[in-house]
Amino acid sequence: MESTRNPRFGRLIPAMVTPFDENLELDLDRAQELACRLVDGGVDAIIVNGTTGESPTVFYPQKLELFRAVVSAVAGRVPVIANVGDNCTADTVSFAQDAGQLGVDGFMCVVPYYNKPPQEGLYRHFKTIADSTDMPIILYNIPGRCSINMEAETTLRLARDCDNIVAIKEASGNLDQVRTIIDGAPADFDVYSGDDSATLDIMRLGGAGVISTIGNVAPARMKEIVEAAAAGDWEAAEAANEALLPLMTGLFATANPILVKEALKLIGFPVGGVRLPLVDATPEQSATLAAIMSEVGVLA
Repeated sequence: MESTRNPRFGRLIPAMVTPFDENLELDLDRAQELACRLVDGGVDAIIVNGTTGESPTVFYPQKLELFRAVVSAVAGRVPVIANVGDNCTADTVSFAQDAGQLGVDGFMCVVPYYNKPPQEGLYRHFKTIADSTDMPIILYNIPGRCSINMEAETTLRLARDCDNIVAIKEASGNLDQVRTIIDGAPADFDVYSGDDSATLDIMRLGGAGVISTIGNVAPARMKEIVEAAAAGDWEAAEAANEALLPLMTGLFATANPILVKEALKLIGFPVGGVRLPLVDATPEQSATLAAIMSEVGVLA
């Protein structure tokens, strides 16, 4: 289907990696350079400190520093979305209030992990957050990391009941669930793929685009795919997708964002290592990744 409406936050939204220096401290200068590189690569918005940005090991004061730095570097050219979600509702509300003062344009909030709330708990968690702010909010459903799935009906309740819940990043891998959300949501509610490799399947159902990992490395290539799909040029979208697919899947050969950081290093834009309990790519992983990057034309 051809999309007739421009999504609020656009179609290609990279979940930006968080650059660290040689001591694994925040490298704010590099974060600003990366944000500018993404804007120049044609992204429509940037999510800061999501899972790809190592949110579990970047603590609250550092998250605020990172948000402030990226907002300053982007300077209004694209929206900056701060990941503020946590598995404690009260902490999320409090942190969102702090983050909201830094000039960000929206929030992303993940399904609470580890405490396994029932669907009613998920509904109340997100409604409490939405009621505490005027900021637009993107929900994030990723059962593989959170151990529970937010069901379509819960997402739809939130989309209908909360004007500022404007989108969801769906990484459940369940296309029937995604279709139910797209078909039942208000007209101005956007559904994004949470997996690069599922983007075309979700856009075929009427999805808006992708919140992307590969967008850190090859933003222009991923933008080409979502723009062709949005225009209904499925032949071009399929061809561009097929050409990039080995890297979309190759980046997830081990836990994200180990290999996306390695890929940035390989293309000459190093952003430092990853913080424990993640570990840097092994030489074997790096060599395999470099071969894939060469195959798809991302690495000369």
